[in-house]
Amino acid sequence: MARARAGLIATALIPLGFLAVFFVWPVAAIVHRGLSAGGVAAVLGRADTWELVGFTLGQAAASTAVALLAGMPVAFVTARVRLPWIGLLRVLVLVPFVLPTIVVGLAFRTLIPDGGVVAIVLANAFFNVAVVARTVGGLWTHLDRRAEDAARSLGASRLTAFRTVTLPALAPAVGSAAAVVFLFSATSFGVVLVLGAAEYRTLETEIYLRTVELFDLPGAAALSLLQIVAVLAALVAGAVARRRRESALRLRAKEETARRPVGPEWTVVALALAIVGLLMTPIVAMVLRSLSTSDGWGLAGYRALAGTGDRGVLAVSGVDAALNSLRTATDATALALVLGLTASVVLVSLRRGRHRAALVEAVDTALMLPLGVSAVTVGFGYLITLDALPGDLRTSPLLVPLAQALVITPLIIRIMVPVLSSIDTRLRQAAATLGAGPVRVWREVDLPLAARSLLSAAAFGYVVALGEFGATSFLARPDAPTLPVAIGALISRPGELNNQMAYAACTLLMVVTVAVVLLVERLRAPAANLGEF
Repeated sequence: MARARAGLIATALIPLGFLAVFFVWPVAAIVHRGLSAGGVAAVLGRADTWELVGFTLGQAAASTAVALLAGMPVAFVTARVRLPWIGLLRVLVLVPFVLPTIVVGLAFRTLIPDGGVVAIVLANAFFNVAVVARTVGGLWTHLDRRAEDAARSLGASRLTAFRTVTLPALAPAVGSAAAVVFLFSATSFGVVLVLGAAEYRTLETEIYLRTVELFDLPGAAALSLLQIVAVLAALVAGAVARRRRESALRLRAKEETARRPVGPEWTVVALALAIVGLLMTPIVAMVLRSLSTSDGWGLAGYRALAGTGDRGVLAVSGVDAALNSLRTATDATALALVLGLTASVVLVSLRRGRHRAALVEAVDTALMLPLGVSAVTVGFGYLITLDALPGDLRTSPLLVPLAQALVITPLIIRIMVPVLSSIDTRLRQAAATLGAGPVRVWREVDLPLAARSLLSAAAFGYVVALGEFGATSFLARPDAPTLPVAIGALISRPGELNNQMAYAACTLLMVVTVAVVLLVERLRAPAANLGEF
C-alpha cells in the first residue's frame, strides 16, 4: 500500500511539476510585477474596467445561451437517432470546435464584414456547439427511455415528458456544458480580435493590448486577477456539474437507446440538420472567398503562399509558416500526451482509491486552469522568468510548444479520464492477483483498452495545437511564425493579395482539421461518449 501510494505521488509530480514551472510561476511573476508597480487599485476602481468585465461576461453568457439552444437538438440526434449519416453529422459538428479561432473570426468577417457584438456572440456559439452536443449527447445516450415512455403512457405530451423527465436527468450534463462554453467564450481571443476591432474588447484582448502595446503591467495584472477569479468560478461550477453528471452515468444502463425517429422526432432531426447547415455556412463562405479574386475565380491566394505576401508582410513564406506549425504542433502534442495521460492516471487512481472528493476536485481544477487564464499573461510571464532555467528557454524553439502543450493537456485529460474510469476494475484486480505490478497492470490492461481513445486524443490535441493562436501570437519569433500567426499578420495589412493569402491559409487549415476530425471519429471508442470533447 505504501509503495503504491509513493508511486502515485511520484506520478502526480510530473504534471503538477510542469504546471508549477510553466504555468503558476510565469503567471505569478507577471501578476506580482504588476502589483509591485502600483496602480492596480486605481484600475479596479475605474468604471471602464467594470464595463469591460460586464461586456466580457455578457457576451459569454449570450454565446452560452445560443450554443445551448443550437446544441440540444444536435445532441438529441447524435444520441437518440439511428440513421446512416449520423457519423457524418458528428464530424461536421466537431469541425468548428477544433478550427483555429483566427479562422473562425475570419470566416464570420466574410459574412459580417463590420463585425460587432452579434458577430462575436454568433462566432463564439459556432465554436462551442460541439461542446454541448458531445457533453449532453454523452449522457443522453445512456438515459433509459422507459421513464419517458411511462410519462407518455400517463398522458403527458412529448414536450411535457421532455420538460419533466428528460431535461432534469440531463441537467448535470447541461450544466457541465454551459460552464465549459462560458469559460471558452469569456476567454476568446482570436474571435474578438478579428470581429471586435477597436470598439469591442474583452478582458483577454484588453490584457493583450495593455501588455504588448501599452506596456501597462499594473493594468494587465489587475485584469488578469479579475479573469482568474472568473475562470476559477467557472471551473468550480463545471467540476460540480461534471461530478453530478458522472454519478448520473453510473446509475444509467448502457444499452443502445438510439432508434429510427418517429412522428415529431423528425422535426427535431430537421432542426438539427438546419443548425448543422448554418454551422457550415461561414466555412463555405470562407472557402469561396479564398477562390475569389478581382478578376473572377482563381487560385492566386494559394499560389501566393509560396511567397511572403504583398510588400513582404511575412518574414518567411506561407509554406515555411505551415511547416513551422506542423513542427511545433508535433512537439506540443507529444509533450501534452505524456502530461495528459499521466494526469489522467493520477485522477482516476485518486477516485478509485476513494480519496476525499475535495482533493480530487482540487487537482482536477488545477489541471484545467490553463484553459482559462490569459495566454498573453502566460506568454509574457515566460519572457520574464524562463531565463532563470538552464539554457534560457526564452530563445529556444521549444517555447511555443511548451505554451501550446499547456492549452491542449486539459483537453486530453477531459477525453481520457472518462475512458480510463470506465475500465472494469475486476480486470485490473485479476492481473494484480496473478502477480502483475501496478506498471504492468497499466501496460497490459489499461493501455490496450484505452489505446483507441489515446490515439483519438493525440489527433484531437494535434489539430488544436496546429491552430493555437493566443499564446503563439505572443511567443512566436518573427522569423519562425506559425500559420495562424501568419494569417493574423496578413489580415492586419491592406492589399488584395494579403487577404487572398489569409483566406487560402485558413482554408488549408480547415482541410487539415476536417481530415483529423474524420480520423478522431473513426478511432472513437464507445467510452469516448462520456467525454466532453
